[in-house]
Amino acid sequence: MTTESDPPRTGEQRLPFDPGARADATIAFIGHLVTPWRKGDCPKNLTEARARGGSFAVRLDPGYRAALAGLAAGDAIVLLYWMAGARRDLAVQAPGHRPDPRGTFALRSPARPNPVAMAVVRILAIDAAAGRIAVDALDAFDGTPLVDIKPWLPGVDVPPGWHPGQANPA
Repeated sequence: MTTESDPPRTGEQRLPFDPGARADATIAFIGHLVTPWRKGDCPKNLTEARARGGSFAVRLDPGYRAALAGLAAGDAIVLLYWMAGARRDLAVQAPGHRPDPRGTFALRSPARPNPVAMAVVRILAIDAAAGRIAVDALDAFDGTPLVDIKPWLPGVDVPPGWHPGQANPA
């Protein structure tokens, strides 16, 4: 555990505020998604979003823009975002694309106890000063709150022994 009195490591920068102290939630939203999608017209997943096309971006709030250092066009990133309007009360769901109900944790549906969604996308362009990352696709409503960005690392994020085209190893 660190405290504000702990000195930063070489090259680190602290935020000018403590996200955990904000009154909006226990999760600090760091920006939002920019998409063409609205209620009633949103793809169900990234594959569909890529097929439909459009202009997609991530907009970071000013206090977080320095955290983009090290990211570049061509990089794959993991976006975590908050599906604010999603139901939170379903343990088992009956999605239209499945023949039988499944537990929420076996689905990528936005309806879940904590409606955190994720997308692995490719950076098309990045303007750190403006806090804007153009990405190849997004499957969320315009304005969806952004929770976090992480680099996608094949040596870390691909399960051992898994190969493209193989079913989920789980």
